[in-house]
Amino acid sequence: MKKIIFNIIAFAVAAVSLSSCGYNSMVEKQEAVDEKWAQVQNVYQRRADLIPNLVSVVKGYAKHESQTLENVIAARARATQVTLDPDKLTPENIQKFQQAQDGLSTALGKLLMITENYPDLKANQNFLELQAQLEGTENRIAVERRSFNEAVKDYNTYIRKFPNNLTAGMFGFEKKAYFESQAGADKAPKIEF
Repeated sequence: MKKIIFNIIAFAVAAVSLSSCGYNSMVEKQEAVDEKWAQVQNVYQRRADLIPNLVSVVKGYAKHESQTLENVIAARARATQVTLDPDKLTPENIQKFQQAQDGLSTALGKLLMITENYPDLKANQNFLELQAQLEGTENRIAVERRSFNEAVKDYNTYIRKFPNNLTAGMFGFEKKAYFESQAGADKAPKIEF
């Protein structure tokens, strides 16, 4: 009987100790990072969903620009094939994801430059609306990436502080990678035809 009571008390003490060691907070912060990552992927998907409509509108005006249109479609396909599990947010994996997205951004830039050669396209309401939605989506991407980085910072800081770092090590909580700008991102891309 005493052994059962001792085990119950030991279990209660262990449960209280674990709850005050930060384990639950680590789980919450890890979930916040995963949720922010899902939102980053959501806005990238929104951009990918807009592209077929944009290509369709441009196709009607710019029949001679088929290579550019094909490049945009191919870049979209590559970008949507690269997915990243929140449990594998390493710098290398995020860089691969970002490279696919950057390829799509470059192709889109070339597509949008076509409008200079087609004045009727620049005035087309469908094109203007899609272009505005795409610009809004690019802004959303920046906002969500910043929000993701803030959640990663909060999580990484929390698991590295003492005594949380002991609990994190015991239960396998590891640092998450940040979204970082690509090398040369401080310079405007050069788009040539």
